[in-house]
Amino acid sequence: MRITDIREATAAIGSEMSNAYVDFSQMTISVVAVESDTFRNGKAVTGYGFCSNGRYAQGGILRERLTPRIQAAAAADLLDESGQNFDPRQIRKIMLTNEKPGGHGDRAVAASAVDMAVWDLLAKLEEKPLWRVLSERYSGGDHDARVLVYPGGGYYYPGKGLQRLREEMRGYHDQGYKAVKMKIGAAPLAEDLARIEAVIDEVGSGGDLAVDANGRFDLDTALAYGDAMQDYGLFWFEEPGDPLDYSLNAELTAAYSGAIATGENLFSLQDARNLARHGGMRPDIDWLQFDPALCYGLTEYLDILEVLEGLGWPRRRHIPHGGHQLALAMAAGLQLGGSESYPGVFQPFGGFADDTVVEGGRAEPGEHIGIGMEAKTAMFSEIQRLVGA
Repeated sequence: MRITDIREATAAIGSEMSNAYVDFSQMTISVVAVESDTFRNGKAVTGYGFCSNGRYAQGGILRERLTPRIQAAAAADLLDESGQNFDPRQIRKIMLTNEKPGGHGDRAVAASAVDMAVWDLLAKLEEKPLWRVLSERYSGGDHDARVLVYPGGGYYYPGKGLQRLREEMRGYHDQGYKAVKMKIGAAPLAEDLARIEAVIDEVGSGGDLAVDANGRFDLDTALAYGDAMQDYGLFWFEEPGDPLDYSLNAELTAAYSGAIATGENLFSLQDARNLARHGGMRPDIDWLQFDPALCYGLTEYLDILEVLEGLGWPRRRHIPHGGHQLALAMAAGLQLGGSESYPGVFQPFGGFADDTVVEGGRAEPGEHIGIGMEAKTAMFSEIQRLVGA
């Protein structure tokens, strides 16, 4: 058994929307295909992956460093002990050979796209949904049949007022979602509070609304927002300051009694451990949002789960960022706290398989083999166009 080809391409997912830090007009992602020498139904079994939105495509790193190392490796070095399937941990080790520690950024994003494709391939070779593979390997065979999901929305658009924001949130409820998320920090505090109150009026409770500042605030601004939002009883206040400013985060958690969520822009086990040690995060209140399509992949995410469990963080306090099919499979198979969803943004890569039903704020992971890329028709058509089937 061996890998016969690795293909990568850049996909454009630009739009007019923005958060408090960036607009997405030039946004791109990397798409990867990892092809094996195993054939089924006349086609080579192939795994597919992509990196999450927000960090752009990483074609140079993939083409010049990571994928050539995998392709140059001995076939046996990529396999697990049985020799019957690929070993994501071995492949990660090989593709990161001669990479210095630290600087976990674009390199982690590039590796994540490959890692996703490897796990998709592994599950397809076992002829199982990825969530079931994860359940059997890491959860004693248990899984969540229905996963808490929430839509990442409420972005800023040119000319988008309160009425359009209300209509957007009402639409998510009509689709079966209960909790929702909106952006803050790109408008003055008073305007953002009016936006928050409009959404609470639509969803019925502050506990069903998360707000996301995307790392925009300095300490004084974060504290001012926290004080102003204290009585709303929000689901969470997300990424108030720079993700590496653990001191800011700790000072805010000391002053703000509600839940804080962060982690999507921390890309390694080392960063995650530092957040748990120094960021003032509270395992009984707060939420961790590491993104498996940004933080070196699911393989690194598993290491993060294990280490943070040792620091008192139960799996149920993890809700991965990303809003894609991989995050849903992980939440089900690893019994995490839930998964983000992107039903209306970052298309065609955002959101879940076409047949996924959201009811009462929860979704079933489905029985699609692998991650289920092929079951999201528009996305898989784009993947086929970019890297072949």
